[in-house]
This record gives sequence, structure tokens and C-alpha cells, in this order.
Amino acid sequence: MCLRMMEMTPARPGTWTKRNILPVLGAGLFLWSAAPARGAGTGQNVEKQFKITGRPVVVIHNVANGRIEVKSWKNSEVDVVGTQSSNKVGFDIEQVGDRIDVTATILDPSAQPLELEADLQLTVPEETELQLKTETGLIYVEQVMGDMKLESYAGDVHLKEVSGYIIVKTTGGSLVCTQCAGKLDFSSIGGNAQILQPQLNNVNLMTTTGNILFDGDFVRTGLYSMKSGKGLVEVRFSSTDSFDLKAQTATGTVDNQASAFLKPDSHGVKHMASKFTHGLFGTVGMGLAKVELSSYSGTIRIMKRD
Repeated sequence: MCLRMMEMTPARPGTWTKRNILPVLGAGLFLWSAAPARGAGTGQNVEKQFKITGRPVVVIHNVANGRIEVKSWKNSEVDVVGTQSSNKVGFDIEQVGDRIDVTATILDPSAQPLELEADLQLTVPEETELQLKTETGLIYVEQVMGDMKLESYAGDVHLKEVSGYIIVKTTGGSLVCTQCAGKLDFSSIGGNAQILQPQLNNVNLMTTTGNILFDGDFVRTGLYSMKSGKGLVEVRFSSTDSFDLKAQTATGTVDNQASAFLKPDSHGVKHMASKFTHGLFGTVGMGLAKVELSSYSGTIRIMKRD
């Protein structure tokens, strides 16, 4: 049975309301915490812009429950907008040179989960490095060029038209990477990974129980490794792709739906599956890229796109 994995388009955040900003405290330091709550569920908002002169580095740590959204613009500024559900969450925002640090902190440990909602929306220069960390909220990054490390415990990570050396780590959150370029390294315990229309030349995907879908072209001379302990690993390629394939599983199955395009290894390499594994080895086109797929007890599926 073919797994259908659909791209999830993140919901757009609510309206971000400007409010007066507290004075800068110290050289380059801006600290903000919510005013006294006007009632349960009353939202608080803050916005701050920082001038930068070079390539900025943005570091965000959101310990509350909330979304982090990062988009780009042409300005040499980093714009930070924060919203929160109550005065039991506060934001600390600091600029040190071209580095912007943003932290959402819990001010009242006795607060209920609904009182700990804190969302962050940033607009950054197109070339920006990112280090984002959250607990349960969605991380969404669009049209940013730069190395990035994104970490989430239970929240998903959605990337669109980003490029650089991209590292994504989750415990249960899933990754959707659309039109990503550069190098991608994803690791998770229970999260899925969907790589759609990529221009990636180096991919390393690893999940313990999640599923993996790679639907796109393989860059020539690219290296691609996709591993799942129990989940489905599915690769969809085009007739113009060129790669060597090595697919192995211990107790799972290999579902080859592209036998007409997969021919014996053209480089004369002898592949011998051990008595503990069985696999599929072959070449598509001239075998310019290298693709390695593995699953311990799941299914590996290879198919050509229509």
C-alpha cells in the first residue's frame, strides 16, 4: 500500500500588532516583559528593529509554547515581533554587533499551558544564519540563505526555498523541506521527513520510527543517505536522474516499482548482501549521484514520478 504524504502548508500567523517599545537598556540591550495582564487570555505584543552592518546571526530559544516564523526582506535590519497570551511569559531581546539573541522565558512557573503561548515572527536579511530552538511550536523558515540549526522537541519544522548547511533535530516533530538547496542533515526519533522539489547536493536523513519521502531530482555527484528503523523510506525520481542505488533492509521489504529504469550496477562493483540483510543494487542513467537507503523492519520503495 503506497503511503500518501502531503505537504502541510503552515497556517499564517495572526495579525502582528505594533506597540510602543520600552527604552533600550544598556549598550545594545533590549529587554521586554509583558505588562500586567488585563485578564486571562489577554495578548501582549512587542516589536523591535535592529540595524545590522554585515551578515547577521539570529539565535532564538523559545521555552514557551509557540511558533517561530522567519522570512526575509531586502533591508539591512532584523525585525522582531513577539506576541504572547499572558504576562506569565516574557521576551529578552539583545543585540551584540550583528548577532540578535531572542529568548522567550516563563515568568510564572505555576502558569497553565494556555497562559504560556508565545509566538515570534522575524524578518531578516536574505543572507542570515539561524539557530532556532523551541519546545512544541512550529518552526517555519522561508527564503533565507545561510547556515541554520533548527531544534524542536515536539514541534514540526517547515522550510521553503532556503539554502545553506541545514541541520534539523527533533524528538517527535516532522520536517517538510520544499525547494531547499545546499546540504541537509535531519535526525529524529519519531518524526517524518518530506523532501520536495529539492536542489540539495548532500542529504542525510535519519529517523527511528518515522517515514521518509524524497520526491525530486538527484544532483549529479550528490550524496544521499536515508535511514529509518521501522518506517517507510520512499524515493521518487525522474527519467533524467543519474545515480547509483544501494537499498538494504534487515527484516523489511524492498518494493521496486522502477525496474524498467534500474539496471545492474554499471561500475562493476560487486554487492553482496549479508545473511542478515537483503537489498537492491543498481544504476539509473550513468550513476553520477550516490543514493543509499536503509530500513531495519520497514519498507523501502523506489518509484519513478509520472
